[in-house]
Amino acid sequence: MTMNLFKRLEGVFFNPRETFAAMGDKPVWIDAFILLLIAVIAFSYITTPYIQQDQLEMFRDNVKLKERLGDDGFNQMIRRMENPTPASRIIQTFVTVPLASVIGFFFSTLMLFVFGRFVSAEGRYMQVFAVLLHASFVDKLLGNAVRLILIQSKKSVMKISTGLPLFFPDLEVTSTAYIVLSQFDFFQLWMFGVLGWGLSAVFKVDIRKGLILSYGFWLLKSLVYIGFGILGRSFMQ
Repeated sequence: MTMNLFKRLEGVFFNPRETFAAMGDKPVWIDAFILLLIAVIAFSYITTPYIQQDQLEMFRDNVKLKERLGDDGFNQMIRRMENPTPASRIIQTFVTVPLASVIGFFFSTLMLFVFGRFVSAEGRYMQVFAVLLHASFVDKLLGNAVRLILIQSKKSVMKISTGLPLFFPDLEVTSTAYIVLSQFDFFQLWMFGVLGWGLSAVFKVDIRKGLILSYGFWLLKSLVYIGFGILGRSFMQ
């Protein structure tokens, strides 16, 4: 008998081993997918004004960027950022962010599926997709709920963290140390631990191999994010 969404949601947090085992060979994902999209859209809708304000503050004081763009180009960019159109927020919230999330889910599934083939001939793409979606409850539901509380208190997205930067409040958010430490996000680490149980069930391997697959993907993803973070910082300098 297929577990309902509430039972699966509860199981991901409190009993991932049995929850993923119970999902069996029939991947259940549509309701989880819809729930995650709603959560992502809601999070984006609430945080977009704070993100825009953070970006404005960062760009406004960037002397080198002003030199690179010239006074007219720089001032035009600042004016656009100071007065974002309602349409831009709608597109960001309901198109750009959800689309990026969907692409991220499918691409991450593909990578995990390919990694899994190195250790097992079992498992199908949509099974991996289903367990990734359910493991994402940890980060996209609970993690983002905590982040929203922090964002509302700080009135900023860039100034908050749910990872190791919490212990280093004096770090600049654009520093290499901050970019690296931010990859060690507590909810992300929890999510990939849960995902390990899911991959173990899908590929029919022991939990050790499931965790190696999961955290191996986390490491690769973190390296890519660090690279993009450093590259983005170089644009600002």
